[in-house]
Amino acid sequence: MLASFEKLEAYISEEKYQGYDPYDTLNSWVPFHWLGKWGPVLATQVQKRNPINIRPLLGIKKEINPKAFGLFLHAYSILYKEFGKKEDLEKADYFYTWLKENASKGYQGTCWGYNFSWASPQKQIPPFFPSSVVTGTVAKGLYEYYLVTKKDEVIELLKGASVFMDTELEKYEDETGLSISYTPAKADICYNASLLAAETLAKTYSITKEERYRDMAIKCGNFVIAHQQKDGRWNYNWDPKTGKEQKQVDFHQGYILESLFEIKKALNYSDPKWESSIKSGIDFYCDQQFHESGRSYWRLPKLYPAEIHNQSQGIITLAMMSEYRTDSVELMEKITNWTIANMQDKKGYFYYRIFKSHTNKIPFMRWSQAWMFLALSYYQVALKRNTPSQ
Repeated sequence: MLASFEKLEAYISEEKYQGYDPYDTLNSWVPFHWLGKWGPVLATQVQKRNPINIRPLLGIKKEINPKAFGLFLHAYSILYKEFGKKEDLEKADYFYTWLKENASKGYQGTCWGYNFSWASPQKQIPPFFPSSVVTGTVAKGLYEYYLVTKKDEVIELLKGASVFMDTELEKYEDETGLSISYTPAKADICYNASLLAAETLAKTYSITKEERYRDMAIKCGNFVIAHQQKDGRWNYNWDPKTGKEQKQVDFHQGYILESLFEIKKALNYSDPKWESSIKSGIDFYCDQQFHESGRSYWRLPKLYPAEIHNQSQGIITLAMMSEYRTDSVELMEKITNWTIANMQDKKGYFYYRIFKSHTNKIPFMRWSQAWMFLALSYYQVALKRNTPSQ
């Protein structure tokens, strides 16, 4: 595994941490909007599925993705915390400085967004438009960086991220709890996005003791737990007007479990309802979403394609939450070994998706490389902590 990690690290370093993204189509010079509201949507979806990388022809350049930099900051911070290598801290310093200097402008608090425009039938979001997901991912990195540096200025960025979550994002509240929207553009209920906002609030509370943030984080957790299915899974989102949920069971299960676990830990919060929810959720995740080989389903019940994001999140979730499964380290190793054997190129980068008929080998920096770099970092930490000392 260490050789795999070193090859990946060499690749992303050579690329200067910049790259393409599955959703970067609207960075093209092509005026897709001339085709109406569906033009940008269809262009993005078709290009996301295209295994031939025509981005240079469309004028799409390799760029820095703020979310990728948040993931790299997170990875190098936990590596430095565990192994104490000076070069890891120096790299964490680099990502931290860039993020500090490149937050999105024009919003209360501190926030980040993707470096590309993205579109849906309801809206088109401009580049660097902030979201709870990008800001929450960066905040996770900031928190880990603060734990190893204790810099006061990092606290200010975390506080700023919480201000953004609290003031710029719409909220929905009912008798079960609270949900925080994905972006400032639209009120919505997406379980993992709300929990990323809540996790930011919880981690800020752990440092500042701002009680409002603690209460909001617990309410967000309660809301998501109330919407868990009987078998332990969660659907992707919920529309309170229709009562309908989007049934999409994939890596977002790992996101939800991770955030519930991190909120609980940051708040030192104990609730049997949370413990039961996390346990049934992790059992469903491990028993239903992964083959014994370590290969994940794409979206239940669909087997194909094998998706790098499913693989990386499986490694991260099991590495972080090993206390919930006696076989977690064994399964983590299976997922890691399968992914390296089947999805890593000899140049070091990881493929996007494996289909029955072909493989999409485009080396997306944020979606594939940054997530696998974080996953392999957590793998190393988990293996060290679970290996008996001689």
